[in-house]
Amino acid sequence: MIGTIANTIAIVVGSAIGSVAKRGLGEKYQTVLFAAMGLAAVGLGINSVVVGMADSIYPVLFIASLAIGGVIGTGLDIAGRFDRFVAKRSHAKEGDQGLAQGLSTAIMLFCFGTLSILGPVNSALYGDETFLLTNATLDLVTSMVLASSFGIGIAFAAVVLFCWQGAIYLLANQLAPLLTADLMCEITIVGGFLILASGLGILKVKEIPVMNLLPALFVPPLWFALVNAVQTAGWLA
Repeated sequence: MIGTIANTIAIVVGSAIGSVAKRGLGEKYQTVLFAAMGLAAVGLGINSVVVGMADSIYPVLFIASLAIGGVIGTGLDIAGRFDRFVAKRSHAKEGDQGLAQGLSTAIMLFCFGTLSILGPVNSALYGDETFLLTNATLDLVTSMVLASSFGIGIAFAAVVLFCWQGAIYLLANQLAPLLTADLMCEITIVGGFLILASGLGILKVKEIPVMNLLPALFVPPLWFALVNAVQTAGWLA
């Protein structure tokens, strides 16, 4: 758990530094940073999608994942619940600047990358913290930029990350056999689309309720588990 703790602290520290820097920045500089974060999210999302699709063994799984996940998320009103939760715990000024949008982007970037998923597994099974410490360094910089645009509220993403990686760490023995390269590829594609959608929202190109699409990330693992069960039963060659 050392790597997860370091990753969590990195986000808190980065958010604090970014929020302090924000106070000394004029509106035009904040606007530029806001746009830069949006462009970065779009670029990272496109890269994840393109890289993942090149190795995908189920080329249309991401479509089904986004569709199914979107229907489930909309039914549960995840985005609305998330916005209301953030609004109750943020200052009016931060809320006006889209803290909920910034937090959703931060959660996507921090929690659903390959390093953030495989890191806790390596930590639990082999005592190897390399992935998590590398992720902590990346998240330190990312949280600074996000907080400079959206405020100190970005630090809340550290709580989500700790719970996410902690759960993976505790379930590592059960999850390790399931986290194959093919599965990670499909998760990367879906995660890439979610990050891309977050970036488009930040840039005001298209407002997409990204949190409502979050269940899409769980469709690939369920699909692979189903395929594995069918193969084990001998129904497929």
